[in-house]
Amino acid sequence: MIEVDIPGFKSLRIEYLVLDFNGTLAVDGELITGVAERLNHLASMLSVHVVTADTFGRAAAQLEGVSCRLSVLPADAQDIAKLAYVNELGAEAAACIGNGRNDRLMLAGSALGIAIVLQEGASSLSLTAADIVCRDILSALDLLTHPLRLTATLRA
Repeated sequence: MIEVDIPGFKSLRIEYLVLDFNGTLAVDGELITGVAERLNHLASMLSVHVVTADTFGRAAAQLEGVSCRLSVLPADAQDIAKLAYVNELGAEAAACIGNGRNDRLMLAGSALGIAIVLQEGASSLSLTAADIVCRDILSALDLLTHPLRLTATLRA
């Protein structure tokens, strides 16, 4: 669990990390260098979940050796499916990271929503739904490893 009290925002007690795959952890279906190591480190503190449509069909192979639960979702109504997944875990204890329009509901509905902007860009709806926007996944994951960065960004 990651705990941090953020003045003027809220007290976070994060137990779950839910991430999109393509455009978040991977570019064109290929896991970004450094992601596996960071996820395995975070898995010692959090339950890590990857939810995806698996557009390129590579998620399982790319996440081999990563301590996470992979859930491949049907192509229809992914935004609703991702939010339902987070709610089933416990949205009040979840941090979510994504970039696509289909990530906006889980970003808004979780205790902490982080949007990132990689090569494929990010949906403006997801950017406004998130609590924080990062320039890359490594920076986003490092926020959880160094939670005082969350305080610096989110305090009132």
